[in-house]
Amino acid sequence: MDMTVLLLLTGGLFLGWSLGANDAANVFGTAVGSRMVSFNRAAVICSVFVILGAVISGAGAADTLGKLGAIDTLSGSFVAAVAAAITVLLMTHLGLPVSTSQAIVGAIIGWNLHNGAPTDLSVVIKIVGTWIACPILAGLIAMLLYKATVAALKAAKLHLIRQDAYTRTALIIAGAFGAYSLGANNIANVMGVFVPANPLTPVDIGGLFTLSGVQQLFLLGGIAIALGVFTYSKRVMLTVGARLMPLSPVAAWIVVMSHSIVLFLFASQNLEALLHGVGLPAIPLVPVSSTQAVIGAMLGLWILKGGGGMNYGVLAGIASGWITTPIIAGFISFAGLYLV
Repeated sequence: MDMTVLLLLTGGLFLGWSLGANDAANVFGTAVGSRMVSFNRAAVICSVFVILGAVISGAGAADTLGKLGAIDTLSGSFVAAVAAAITVLLMTHLGLPVSTSQAIVGAIIGWNLHNGAPTDLSVVIKIVGTWIACPILAGLIAMLLYKATVAALKAAKLHLIRQDAYTRTALIIAGAFGAYSLGANNIANVMGVFVPANPLTPVDIGGLFTLSGVQQLFLLGGIAIALGVFTYSKRVMLTVGARLMPLSPVAAWIVVMSHSIVLFLFASQNLEALLHGVGLPAIPLVPVSSTQAVIGAMLGLWILKGGGGMNYGVLAGIASGWITTPIIAGFISFAGLYLV
């Protein structure tokens, strides 16, 4: 790989690292915060499955993001990715779980404004619509899962120790599914801006399979996410898992599963093809906010339990981060393009 190309791709790798540092909290934060899974075990599982999700199922959401603004130069992609990464890193340093989806969308719009390129408002509306639908859908799924899980546990009449063991295993499985869904959906935020100007060519792996240029981009991005999980995600995990709202281990499982289902729905090309095949409207393949999905699921449980125990100060901080993230990223992207 040409050194100039590698240097410019570091913008995406930086954003991937930032995503791993921030959004791993949405996959394992509740499990770690409830002390059911150790941080080290969570980091290993999250890293493996986020890479698998990125390489195997990451193409769908990246296509929609590319329609927002096709950045056709590697230098422009570099600036947009770095702008989003700096924004996410700032919020991570403050301990706030924010949306990398919002950050990269803000950065792309900053690119469009700088270059006088049109921003497709229909795509903006689709993406912003999913930002609204995502937490609502996660909250509804969490409510349904909670009722079904409580009924199942009552019927099973498990001993407390056995229930604890089953819950621990369920949290690990849900975390693996969540990490896969995070990689599949949010790799578009990390490497999607590089797809139009992708310089990588297909590589044959020992005659067993071929990695396309896009899959190579997603593999690099997935590895960067994994590094972010290991090196800097613990603080945000504790914000989501312990400070916002106290969660029982069972409630923690419900939050992770609800989050994971939502991300998977917005990333699955097979589901889109199935719905089209039976004449139903497809769910848009859009990189949605894993942070919003987790918070939505927690709010769903909060409503179901009568509205008690929420830390409103932490919630207000998270909400302010959601509002300011795309604005900050757009400003940094717009300003940074003058320097490159």
